[in-house]
Formats: sequence, C-alpha cells, structure tokens
Amino acid sequence: MSLTLEQFGIDQLSSQQRLDLIALIWDSLPEDAPFIPPESHRQELERRIAAADADPGAAEPWGEVLARLTRKK
Repeated sequence: MSLTLEQFGIDQLSSQQRLDLIALIWDSLPEDAPFIPPESHRQELERRIAAADADPGAAEPWGEVLARLTRKK
C-alpha cells in the first residue's frame, strides 16, 4: 500500500508550507542515515562533470555568479 498526499492532508498545504514540511522531514533524518541517490541523479551528475571537463572555460567564478544573483533589478 502506497501512502498518498491526501492521507496526510499535504494536498491542502500551500507551496511554502510544503517546502517547510520538506525541510522539517529532511532535518529529522539522523546524520548517519544511509542515503543512496536515485540512478537518474547519479547519471545527471556524471553528465554535468563530463560537460565541465569538456569545456572548463564555460565555468563562471563563484563571486561573479553570486554578484549576479544578488544584484537588485
């Protein structure tokens, strides 16, 4: 039997409430809890590493990225 959003009333929560719930659940996991990422995540990470290795000049320095993200419009 699979659990559903409806069983827990999660479908009634706002987007922010759902994000807060995710954070609460994540923080409740013990530090040593075993975690195996899904295969699709591992494949995406490998794809991104290969792309970065193939074109290292495409990367932006972190300071420039942070400045762009925090710049007010």
